[in-house]
Amino acid sequence: MNWDVIKGKWSQIKGDARSEWGHLTDNDWEEIKGDKDKLLGKLQESYGWTREEAERRTNDWANRHYVS
Repeated sequence: MNWDVIKGKWSQIKGDARSEWGHLTDNDWEEIKGDKDKLLGKLQESYGWTREEAERRTNDWANRHYVS
């Protein structure tokens, strides 16, 4: 998945991401703004995942929802 596409459509996509990762706060979502590295860091903090686990889960999520 091209994260530039996600970043460009963040306003529309953010709701799907919130549903997937409900532990993140409104402030977290505003800070992330579609930036994959920021999302990975927030997921690591909130869920206690390794970077690899956070990356695997975000890629799985993006591929399920945004790959045609």
